[in-house]
Formats: sequence, structure tokens, C-alpha cells
Amino acid sequence: MNPADHADFGLLSPASAGTAASRLTSDYQFIQAMLDVELEWTRVLAGAGRVPADAVPAVEQASRADLYDAAALAERTQGGGNPVIPLLADLRTEAKKHNPAAASAIHQGATSQDILDSALMLMARRTLAGIVTDLKSAAAALARQADEHRGTITVARTLTQHSLPSTFGLKAANWLSGVAQAGVRLEQVASELPLQWGGAAGTMAALTELANRPANAAATAAAARDGAAGTAAGSAAQNNNDGGALALAARLAERLGLADPVAPWQTNRLPVTALAAALADVLAATGKVANDVLLLSRPEFGEVSEPAAEGRGGSSAMPQKQNPVLSVLIRSAALAGPGHLAQIQAAAAGAIDERPDGAWHVEWQAMRQLLRLAGGAAAKLAELSEGLVVHPERMRGNLAITGELVVSERIMATVAPLLDGGSPGAGKSKIQSLVNQSLASQGTLAQLLRGAVPADVLTDAALAELLDPSGYIGQSNELIDRITSHYAEWSNS
Repeated sequence: MNPADHADFGLLSPASAGTAASRLTSDYQFIQAMLDVELEWTRVLAGAGRVPADAVPAVEQASRADLYDAAALAERTQGGGNPVIPLLADLRTEAKKHNPAAASAIHQGATSQDILDSALMLMARRTLAGIVTDLKSAAAALARQADEHRGTITVARTLTQHSLPSTFGLKAANWLSGVAQAGVRLEQVASELPLQWGGAAGTMAALTELANRPANAAATAAAARDGAAGTAAGSAAQNNNDGGALALAARLAERLGLADPVAPWQTNRLPVTALAAALADVLAATGKVANDVLLLSRPEFGEVSEPAAEGRGGSSAMPQKQNPVLSVLIRSAALAGPGHLAQIQAAAAGAIDERPDGAWHVEWQAMRQLLRLAGGAAAKLAELSEGLVVHPERMRGNLAITGELVVSERIMATVAPLLDGGSPGAGKSKIQSLVNQSLASQGTLAQLLRGAVPADVLTDAALAELLDPSGYIGQSNELIDRITSHYAEWSNS
């Protein structure tokens, strides 16, 4: 058997291939997360005198993912329906090589779902740190774009059509707002990822029995001398009342950097759906930026360009092309996200009894894909935002396509009342008629207005001011300031 035949190098997943998120969610990284949970639990139990302290070094030596065959584990997973069962057998075998008694100290009071769910949360926490960092980098870059281009006039488009004047700075600020909102929420979710530790049916029965046994004084004393396990051991030895099942689980959560939940969440899958939803929000926010860049970088628009990079964006057949690959890949990730989110939400709704039968299993790959897609999109958005090239002259040229008509809303509000002639609403009808004539190429709006409004009612200078698109951008500057200042501390932290 060629191990490479079982590997996934991401050839069909270019949005995430080669990213930190992809590496941190590999099969071997998940094996390591499961091993880390088992190891820390052994340390907790040894520290409380519930298993022999001299078992810990053997478990430590056996808790390296590279000691195990991921492909073989995957095949053997079919026997029990989850990877913990074959890994646990191999872990015990490996630990026995260093201490024959260590095997019995592993996995005491735990069940497969405890290990797998906690390992998924641990793997997610490790992956989310990098995603949040990339989102902060993207947000900081977008804030700089917003400030630099607060005076760069462009045209806003609604339902694909030119609507009103705006600024590219405000567009960048709005991108920032979405990205930062998603990042803040993801960071919050990361801080709340909980340990799952309920035993076979969520009652913690086996752990309660284990915790109620008299502590092994010799084991506790030995653990106190045993480095990393000693800290927990000393604490437990000082206060045997703190050695109950809930306290032991809380100690494990602390050691793993996970939250200590109110209760086991075996079939309450809201911790999983909350994480999935936060990742889907990241994909939605990054996808919005990518969608806009794809549109604005079309040759007929030409308002922005992706950062150039050696070997990226070329075509296999058309040498003149420079494809906006970063945005294409971000968009592909964003389009894939909702399907995985729906799968996880459906699984949560389908959980029955005290251990989901199939609904639990369907979460695993969907969650890993969301982590990878969000990680890939965030990394590419950071690069895109930091290197985005803006072309103000093309923005002005595109704005000129609509000309003065782009401020027709302003004209309707300010000039129409001057044409009412004592008949309310008559002015609006007149302005609409002038706009229609301009659209029919019967003159510019400026010319038509000049002919309709006497100069003593509206001077040439006042009319020119009304028709200047740069004077009709509303609260653009204020909104840019509000958005960038609101997220400045987060994006620069």
C-alpha cells in the first residue's frame, strides 16, 4: 500500500491548499489533538491520585501522531464508527512499550465522544487563532484603503445600475465592517469552545465512580515530583474535596485551553453550530469583498486590480489574461460554505437520544471543511486587501457615463420645488421629464435644467454646485471614520 494514495494534498481544493488552516486540520493534526486530550486526561487523573503517576511518562512518549498510521486508522474506524477506538488500542500498545502498566491508566472514566468532540474543539481553537490573525490583517489593510481613498469619487451601483455618487473609501470601509464583525464574532466563539466530557451517556457515571475511589497517596506524592503532572497533583493533594468528577473535568478543560461547560453537551450540538455559523459568517464577509473585486476588475470597469505575483493569474491558452485568482478562490470558498453549515445544522436538529446515531458523524468532515475554507479565504483576503491596486481615473470615467444624471435624486429634492408654480408635485413631474429627455439623448441634464429654471431663481454657479457629484456623498467621511475607529483597536491587536 502506498501511503500517498490515502493522502489529500488539496489538488481539488485550491482555496485552502497549502494554507495554515489546511495543515492544522490534517488527519495527523487531528490524531495529535486526540492524543493530546488523552494525555492531558491521564495527567489530570495522575495528579489527583486516580491512576499511577509513573504511567504519565509512558503516555507522553506514546502521544506523538507520527507514531501512528493514519491510513490504517481510517480503515479501522469503520469497525466502531469513530477513530478514537482504533487509536486508543494503538496508544495503549505503544504506551506499554515504555511501561507495561501504563495502558490501564489511559482513557479512564472517558468515552469516545468525549475524546473526539474535545479534540475537534481543540483542533478548531488552534486553527481559529490563525484565521483571526489574517482577518485582523485584512481589516487593518482595508482601513488604510478607506482612509487613503475617502476622497476618491466613484459611482455606487444598485441592482447592477448606476445610482448615486460615492467614494471608494466608503466601499472599503464597508468591506472592513463586514470582515471585522465576522472576525470579532469568530474570536468570541474561539474563546468559548467547550470541553465535552460526559461519559458514555452524558451522566459522568464512570468518572464519578473513579473520582469516588480513595486517592492513591503514593501515586499522588509521586505525581507531585513528576514535573508537568506535579502541578495538578499538588493542587489535588491539598484539597481532596476538589477531586470530584466535575472538578476533574474542569481541570482538563483548563489544561486544554477549552471552556468548562455547565454540563456535557452530548446531543446539544449548539457549540458546534455556533462555531460553524461563525465560520460561515467569515466566508460571507470575505466573499462580499471578492465579489466586488471580481466585478470592478473586469476590463470594462477597470477600477481595481489584484496585487501582481509571479506565476499567478495566467491562462494556459490566452497569454494576455491576468485572472483575479485571489478573488476567484475566495468566492469559491464563500459559495461552498453554506452547504457545510446546513449539513451541521441539520445534524444538530437530527440528534436523538443520548448519543447521535449518524448525525454526530456527519459533522466531522463538514466542520473541517468550514475551518479550511474560512482559513483559506481569510489568508487570501489579507493578501488581496494589502495589495489591492485602485484606479481612480477609471472610476471617474465610469462615473461620467451617467454624467449629471447620477445626482438626479439631489436635483429632484432641491430643484423640483422651484418648478411647482403653485401646483404641488408639478416640479417633480417636470424634473422626471427632463431626466427622461436626457436619457433619450435630447441634451445633457445641465442644459435642460438651465432652460427650465430661470437664472434669477437658480444661478449658474448654484446649478453647477448641485450637479457636482463630489458634493453629494452624504456622510461618507463620517461613516468611514466611525467604521475605522470602531474596529481600530481590534484590527491592530
